[in-house]
Amino acid sequence: MRKFILLLGLCATVGSTSCSHHHEEKEAQTKFLVTSPLIKDTLVTKEYVCQIKAISHIELRALERGYLEKIYVDEGQHLKKGQLMFKVMPMLYQAELQKQKAEVEFAEIEYKNTKQLADNNVVSANELALAKAKLDKARAEMQLAQVHLGFTEIRAPFNGIMDHFQVRLGSLVSEGDLLTTLSDNSKMWVYFNVPEAEYLDYKSLIKDDSLLRVSLVMANNKMFDYKGVVETIEADFNNETGNIAFRATFPNPKGLLRHGETGNIQVVTPLSGAMIIPQKATFEILEKRYVFVVDKDNKVHSREINIAAEMPDLYVIKNGLNNGEKILLEGLRKVRDNDKIVFEYEDPKKVISHLNVYTE
Repeated sequence: MRKFILLLGLCATVGSTSCSHHHEEKEAQTKFLVTSPLIKDTLVTKEYVCQIKAISHIELRALERGYLEKIYVDEGQHLKKGQLMFKVMPMLYQAELQKQKAEVEFAEIEYKNTKQLADNNVVSANELALAKAKLDKARAEMQLAQVHLGFTEIRAPFNGIMDHFQVRLGSLVSEGDLLTTLSDNSKMWVYFNVPEAEYLDYKSLIKDDSLLRVSLVMANNKMFDYKGVVETIEADFNNETGNIAFRATFPNPKGLLRHGETGNIQVVTPLSGAMIIPQKATFEILEKRYVFVVDKDNKVHSREINIAAEMPDLYVIKNGLNNGEKILLEGLRKVRDNDKIVFEYEDPKKVISHLNVYTE
């Protein structure tokens, strides 16, 4: 009986040693990849949703009442300044002008006769002044009739692209009725909203004699050929959003951009001595970002970090990490706080070189 118990204890000891050895082998087989933050100068690109507007975009409305007699242009047509676009039936205004011309002729004859009589002292100077006033009034009314007649012709006030018709040929239009719109697309104003903190960063980077240069990503995700400059910043922040509006001006020589388009503005800013880590080295809990830091005993500890900027596959760290600290790069879901790991260290330059990013 005593020999049996001794034998059983020996087997248990051997079994325990065998299980422990097997567990150690399993741990040894799991080797994690570890790296460190990379400190270097870089460029950070930030994107903002934008609205694209023509530098001039106006409504063309009827200035007089009448039937739309002629349309000289077509929708989408490029127009020159002064080009005739619409004509409202001018018969009434032509008749009014003829009437006023006759009034002027009558007043001129009356004035000449009165002046001749005044020169011979037949009538007083007051009579002559009254005749002169009547002539001036008739001339003013004729000029007014000419203006009203001119209002029956609607001409392009600047070079631009015409929008669709709001009326059709033969329509009865009233004073103020919308006919169409006209856009000057030679330059485009692009509006985008910037948060307060980023506004302060930009202002610190821009010198008094320079302008912030920006790029435009169009709705098809292609880059617009020309750079823009931020020429105007609104005076006040929006208290509800905490943003302020920027306006960038883009040249549009090929006429590709049109009024009302959307896109994204890209602003590239340099960062000196930025701390960069791969995005895949982080994880998120309740909208907060964390990494696993490896201590001197090869144990991992989760730590919250703050992100200063985001790039493709990379984060620029604002705080939470120190230069030279080791962070877990892969296998984040396989460990817990205070787990001791076996790891292989990879240089951060080599890690980042394998990512599809640009950090120069």
